[in-house]
Amino acid sequence: MSTAYIEADRIRKIYNPGPEAVEALSSISFTVQPGEFISILGPSGCGKSTLLMMVGGLESLSAGRLLVGGRAIEGPRTDIGVIFQDPTLLPWKTALDNVLFPIHILKKPKAEYRERAEALLRMVGLQSAMGQRPHQLSGGMKQRVAICRALVYEPELLLMDEPFSALDAISRDEMNVELLEIWDKYRKTVLFVTHSIREAVFLSDRVLVMGGRPATIVSDVRCPFPRPRDFAIGESKEFNEICKFLREKIEEGYGRRRRGAGLERATA
Repeated sequence: MSTAYIEADRIRKIYNPGPEAVEALSSISFTVQPGEFISILGPSGCGKSTLLMMVGGLESLSAGRLLVGGRAIEGPRTDIGVIFQDPTLLPWKTALDNVLFPIHILKKPKAEYRERAEALLRMVGLQSAMGQRPHQLSGGMKQRVAICRALVYEPELLLMDEPFSALDAISRDEMNVELLEIWDKYRKTVLFVTHSIREAVFLSDRVLVMGGRPATIVSDVRCPFPRPRDFAIGESKEFNEICKFLREKIEEGYGRRRRGAGLERATA
């Protein structure tokens, strides 16, 4: 019996089935163990977000088998939390009420989750911002609220779609450190889409590289650095060798060596 928490077996995504069919993803296979932090890298437009949404039940499969927690994905589930690039906070609600919004949607007793919501906001340094509305928060603060919102109902799996790409470099580094602290505390299974090679290597246990047209998994690379981690590992020879290898794999995903705008973004 498999011990994997996520099992993807030759899954495909085809848009517009018929004469105008476009195959976006082809024969994607991988597994993720419980509690692993996995990043997904690849050229812009290769289908990383599509794959993530398929795991979350927000995009249907065209073929193949996809199990999360031993159950086939047939639609959105409460054991899966999703964090998007845009925090998508409700502008008329406070930070605390935004965190508690999924509890309202799921028709769970709000009073039972209020203490957990407050504890999550304190953990990410927003104890003084619980009563503030989104327009009063910085970009990094908004993403902290979004992470707390995804955790408040205790999902087993977190799907993160480029959550820090809109932040400045310093805020992004701070969020990387905070994300690892949150992950270390709660040990959720994480799938994290990013265009940053260094971010992926710093955060992850493994990095999956997507490439080709239609896209598939072209490489599965382990990041063998002990935890907890700090940014000093980014100066090590092994860290930079892994980054170099991943960069080469992304280039291969284009079908040729190139240094264009898409690759610059992928190697930031």
